[in-house]
Amino acid sequence: MSYIAIAVVVLAVFIAIVLYNGLVRARQMAEEAWSGIDVQLKRRADLIPNLIETVKGYATHEKSTLSEIVELRNKAQAIPQGDVAGRSAAEGLLGQALGRVMALAEAYPDLKANQNFAELQQSLDGIESEIQMARRYYNGAARDLNIKVESFPSNLLAGPFGFIKKAFFEIDNAADRAVPQVKF
Repeated sequence: MSYIAIAVVVLAVFIAIVLYNGLVRARQMAEEAWSGIDVQLKRRADLIPNLIETVKGYATHEKSTLSEIVELRNKAQAIPQGDVAGRSAAEGLLGQALGRVMALAEAYPDLKANQNFAELQQSLDGIESEIQMARRYYNGAARDLNIKVESFPSNLLAGPFGFIKKAFFEIDNAADRAVPQVKF
């Protein structure tokens, strides 16, 4: 009889270890994924001053738009590392403002033809693509962690050991989610 009790205890400990390690793995994947987003957002933030300086020479009366981008960039950089929702909202606003700067190129043909601006625009497009990939990876890793934190039996270990759900990196502005209307 005692061998059965020992076997049950050993099995329970083994299951607890496997569940705990799965939670740790999921948390580390989510943190690594967030780091990927952070790297891409930093690359974009580093590109912004060069973009602003290039545009300033051509669009002198668009100063308010350029100042807004610098302000939004600084706000986004000041958000604490773990505040996914705050960073997501700030980066969304920054992305909208950057879109307005890219639209300025249509109003200024000389700017559009400028080689530096074209290279910066191409770099920004590449970085935006990388941000989207990193964002999808992070959201997948956050989803996997959240499932483990909420599902039985791993939820029995998640709470006592301090595993919590991760926020998704989402678009807050409903207008950005809307399907564009195309009219011919």
